[in-house]
Amino acid sequence: MIIGSHVGFSKEQLLGSVKEALSYNANTFMFYTGAPQNTMRSKIDQNLTNEAHKLMQENNILLKNVICHAPYIINLANNLDNRKWEFSIEFLKQEIKRCEQLGISYIVIHPGSSLTIDKQEALKNIATALNKILQTPTSCMILLETMAGKGSECGTDIMQLKTIIDNVDKEIGVCLDTCHLFDSGVSIENFDQYLDLFAKEIGLDKIHCLHLNDSKNPLASHKDRHANIGFGYIGFTNLLKVITNPRLQNIPIILETPYVGNTIADKSRLYPPYKFEIEMLRQGQFDHELLEKIIAYYK
Repeated sequence: MIIGSHVGFSKEQLLGSVKEALSYNANTFMFYTGAPQNTMRSKIDQNLTNEAHKLMQENNILLKNVICHAPYIINLANNLDNRKWEFSIEFLKQEIKRCEQLGISYIVIHPGSSLTIDKQEALKNIATALNKILQTPTSCMILLETMAGKGSECGTDIMQLKTIIDNVDKEIGVCLDTCHLFDSGVSIENFDQYLDLFAKEIGLDKIHCLHLNDSKNPLASHKDRHANIGFGYIGFTNLLKVITNPRLQNIPIILETPYVGNTIADKSRLYPPYKFEIEMLRQGQFDHELLEKIIAYYK
């Protein structure tokens, strides 16, 4: 099982990301090259990158399984303000260059939000933007993330993803997100039916990453609020079936579940759940006392 979580990228850059992933006993991870809400970026330090690669090799973390996530401020779907649209294109180009410097093979993007324009037009805008970006050859593949359908999000179903992919000249892929799928209306209990349709319309070879999250809201809620594994509406059994599905083997699994804290006694302290969730998933058995154990461990 290739499994990890999102991790930080700060003073030690990729080296710090690797160290955090190892503290969770992970064999992959996902990171942002800077804050996902803004454009502030530090220069990539090649010495730190080299140290990170060495540490990964020593701990059997394959660079090809590491994922970068693009910042949320990029919106390729709406081009009414051409300046903002071109900014999104140029900023994503910069993020891809940073991935190349780091040796990263995949960058996940949110396709974008249509806002006030027609959804089909928005899908075409995304494809046009990606074609502009991919005019420059790159070793880093763009992955479209499946979205929950909050607001005017694009990429909320297979046919929307297919429209984008079919209109992009170069190869791109997909990142499935279990919470987003569930919130968009896909029953994870019947996940094989979704994969059947995906295989028919897009091809399972396009799936290169899986975000594994439970959902705080019921099916088709379009809310996009992640829950800890087994503590949401999807449930542990259904999520375990997803990651053990033979059609998704050797795909990096990334946890984006919320930090855990005792909200009554200690509101200011929240703790990462990933070390414990990863172990629980590897063992394949749900631990009802998981959240309490996380709090006790870090306290």
